[in-house]
Amino acid sequence: MAGKIATRGAYGEALVELAEKYPQLVVLDADLSGATMTKNFSKAYPDRFFNCGIAEANMTDIAAGMSTCGFKPFTNTFAIFAAGRCYEQVRNSIAYPGLNVTVVGSHGGISVGEDGATHQCIEDFSLMRTIPGMLVCCPCDGNEMKLAVEALINYEGPAYLRLGRAPVDIVTDETPDYKFELTKAALMKDGSDVTIIACGMNVQMALKAAELLAADGISARVINMHTIKPLDEEIVLKAAKETGCIVTSEEHSVIGGLGGAVSEFLAGTCPVPVVRHGVNDVFGRSGNVNAVLEHFGLTAEVLAEKAKQAIALKK
Repeated sequence: MAGKIATRGAYGEALVELAEKYPQLVVLDADLSGATMTKNFSKAYPDRFFNCGIAEANMTDIAAGMSTCGFKPFTNTFAIFAAGRCYEQVRNSIAYPGLNVTVVGSHGGISVGEDGATHQCIEDFSLMRTIPGMLVCCPCDGNEMKLAVEALINYEGPAYLRLGRAPVDIVTDETPDYKFELTKAALMKDGSDVTIIACGMNVQMALKAAELLAADGISARVINMHTIKPLDEEIVLKAAKETGCIVTSEEHSVIGGLGGAVSEFLAGTCPVPVVRHGVNDVFGRSGNVNAVLEHFGLTAEVLAEKAKQAIALKK
């Protein structure tokens, strides 16, 4: 591994690194710059940073207006507020007119840890994915996050970007032939018996699960689906036909997120067993990050068992 960094940390670094190259970039925050990691951008480019206070809906509408003046706004707050509290503004003020705004939801998923259920957003993929025309992206590590930020600056249209709080291993820079492209998944490891399609920190989990499965003689393919919408249907269909079963893995509810997207697509094109690995329709709970992940079964060991279940279903 090439070290660890939280994707929110890499995001904050990317904003500063890319600011000179993209003068149209402006950053809005809802009084959380220390947590969303926009604080360094605010210091380096104070004329391009706007603290809107604890008024997330107002921030979203301000960003919509700024986008009509040629700016590329990135709005920043916790995912529970970006996707939940501001849903109406994201839908009606940004997505409905097709405006060029990236909505950034930091502290997504249950790895928020001690902040507890109220702040552990496990519904954001679902909420954002159902909005027409909304791109949904969840990079797996710091390297991929920086590539995603630049890609989103150049992307025309509404988008949602999820950041994580916990440090995660950097794996993409060690993956042969890795290339980041919005809407195109990355093959992290080839395999023939089962395919694990993951996003965010679950990509690293999937790679570890693949090692556990290999010890049992099972060949697992691992796909990094960093863009959940639009789904890379070509790579999903190929995996379904070649391995015969799929496991999806996400730090999100098993309802409506990556698992839902993959299941919906395959149901009408290539029906194969799909086992979903994520949070099982319950709220999160407060605790140490690793303890919380283990409590909800978001571990490589549980994911490996899910893969075995999927394989059993295709026989």
